[in-house]
Amino acid sequence: MSSQDYATSITVDRTPAYVFDAITDPRRWWSGEFEGPTDEVGGVFTYRYEDMHISKQKVAELVPGKRVVWLVVEGGPTFVAAKNEWKGTRIIFDIAEKGNGTELRFTHEGLIPRLECYDNCTDVWGSIIRDDLRTLIETRMPQSRQLERHVEDLRART
Repeated sequence: MSSQDYATSITVDRTPAYVFDAITDPRRWWSGEFEGPTDEVGGVFTYRYEDMHISKQKVAELVPGKRVVWLVVEGGPTFVAAKNEWKGTRIIFDIAEKGNGTELRFTHEGLIPRLECYDNCTDVWGSIIRDDLRTLIETRMPQSRQLERHVEDLRART
């Protein structure tokens, strides 16, 4: 990992096992369409959000209560010149007990400032992790989806 990789973290009042289970079911916290398994090592899933993003991820690592890693094998944001900008990057969720709760550290390894989508992608990831995923974990109910608001802002700027 590089010090330039995008990272953010949250602490929640839930067990590491509960956080792990929420992460491995992204259909409940990440707006968009999914095809394929997201909860088995070696599984490959496709994620699509409207005409803004399409990518294929391979579930590279699942350590219950500790870690989830997805390897982006194809695609990424479609609003940038290099449509495969995310190819080879890793989306990493590290989970650890912290006090009476659990810390979730999210890193998108390879999402670095020189990429065209960096500013928009880090804004969206921040909202997805700190708002949508956190709300799901804390309330057991899917969030209202911050992604839609970011997409509306992006479209307004272009």
